Amino acid sequence: MIFKPTHLKKVASALLLFLFSMQIGSGQSLNQKIATAYDTFLNLPELRGSAVSFTIKNTTKNTSVFESKEALGLPTASTLKVITSATALDILGEDYRFKTSLSYQGEIDESGTLKGNIIITGTGDPSLGSDRFEQTNRNTILKKWVAKIKDAGIKEVQGKIIGDDSRYDGYQAPGGYSWSDLGNYYGAGLSSLNWEENKIGVNFKPSSIGNKAEITSLSPGYEYLQIINKVTTGRKGTGDQVYGFLAPYSNLVFLRGSYATDLKKTIEVSSPDPALAVANALTNELEKSSIPVSGVPSTSTLLAGNHELNLKNTRLLDEHFSPLLGELVYWFNKKSINLYGEALLMAVGKFTNPNSSHSNAARLIRKYWNQKLSIPSHQLNIYDGSGLSQQNRVTTSAMTAIMAYAKTKGWYATFYKSLPVINGIHMKSGTIGGVLGYTGYYQLKNGEHIAFSLLVNNYAGGASAMRQKMFRLLDTLKSY
Repeated sequence: MIFKPTHLKKVASALLLFLFSMQIGSGQSLNQKIATAYDTFLNLPELRGSAVSFTIKNTTKNTSVFESKEALGLPTASTLKVITSATALDILGEDYRFKTSLSYQGEIDESGTLKGNIIITGTGDPSLGSDRFEQTNRNTILKKWVAKIKDAGIKEVQGKIIGDDSRYDGYQAPGGYSWSDLGNYYGAGLSSLNWEENKIGVNFKPSSIGNKAEITSLSPGYEYLQIINKVTTGRKGTGDQVYGFLAPYSNLVFLRGSYATDLKKTIEVSSPDPALAVANALTNELEKSSIPVSGVPSTSTLLAGNHELNLKNTRLLDEHFSPLLGELVYWFNKKSINLYGEALLMAVGKFTNPNSSHSNAARLIRKYWNQKLSIPSHQLNIYDGSGLSQQNRVTTSAMTAIMAYAKTKGWYATFYKSLPVINGIHMKSGTIGGVLGYTGYYQLKNGEHIAFSLLVNNYAGGASAMRQKMFRLLDTLKSY
C-alpha cells in the first residue's frame, strides 16, 4: 500500500494525539483517577437508587485523597469489625486475656466426696472450648479441669456443676439481631461463659431430592435438645440452605431449608444456653472419669437467688486464660466470627465501666472515638460489635479515620495481620442483605500508604457481580 502525504499527516496527528492523551493520563493525580473511576462506578445501572460512600486518606501525609458522601451513615455489615478491633486493641492492649475460673463450694470428706458444687465462672472468653487454638479446644479444657478436680482429692460430687454466667446477666443477643439470624452460628448471642463459640454442629444424611434429610448426629452434650427437622434434600450443587430458628434458653430447635444431595458439611446452629452446655460437658466428662455427680447441671441464671451461688464461700481449683487479645483479633477479622466482636465490645465496656451493659458498651465506643479523634457520635451509631445488626449507621469518614489512627499505633502490625487479603488488597469485607463494604490499606507505587472505606447499600443484582465492580473501582489504587 502506498500512503499519500495527507495520509501520513493524519497518522502522525493521531499518534501525537494518542501520546498526548497518555501523558495526560499518566500525569493525573490519584484523586483525579479515583474521581473518574468513581463516576463510572456510580453510573452503573445496578446503583440507581443506591447509597454509596467512599473515603480515601493518605496516612503517610495525613491528607485526604478522595471523599464522596463521607458523612452519610450507612449499615456496615462486617466492616464494623475493624472499629471493634481497633477499640479493643487500643483500650485493652494486645496482651489482654480473658479468665475463666474453676472452683468449688462445700467440704470434701475423708472418702473424697464433695458435699457441694463445682462452679465454672466466666468473664466473657469467646474462645473457651474453641478448636481454633490447641489450648482452648473442648477436650483440652475438660481434661485439664477433671485433672484439677482429681488433684483436689474429689472422687464424688454430691451437688452439681454450675456455669456461672452472672457477669453479663445471662445469655443475651445484641440489639438489632434479626430473628432469622439468632438460630444460626453467626447469630449466636453472648454470655460471660461461652462454650465452643456458642454453636452446635448438626450432621445430615441426604436422601432423594425433595425428601427429608435425616439428622445423623449432633455435637456431644446437646442430646437434651428437642429438634424439629423440616430440612429436605436439595439438588446437586445447591449447597447449604439450612437455617435454624431458636431463642436463648429454649430447648426447642426448628430446622428448615435444604441440604444438597452432594453436600458433605456439618451445619452449625447457635447454642441456646452456652453456660449450661459447658456445665453439662464437665458433668459428662466427670462421669466418664468415674467421678459421679448427683445433681443436674445448671447455671447461675437458672438458679437466680439460690443460696448455692454464694461465691464468697468458694475455693479455687483452676484459672484458665484465653489466648492473647491479638490472637483473638486475628480470627475475629480473618474468619469474621461475630461472637468475638460482641465479646470484645463487652470487655471494653466492662473495663471502662464495671456495670456496663452491651448497649452501654456500644455508647462507650462512640464516646471514646469522639474524645480521641473528635468523631461526631452520630457518625458511629452502632448497636453491636460485629456488624450483624442492620441498625448500625457508620460513616466511611469515621471508619477511615479510625483505620488511619491504627496505622500510628504499636499494635498496628497485629491489626494489619488480621485483615484478609482480598483482590490483592489487605481489607475487611462486609456482607448482609443489600449491603457490601470494604475497608483496608494499600501501599502506592511511590511507597506512600493509604487507608480507605467503601460502603454500598441497596444495590440491584447479585452480590458476586457487585463485588467485582467494587474491585474494579479499588483497582484504581494499584495504577498509581
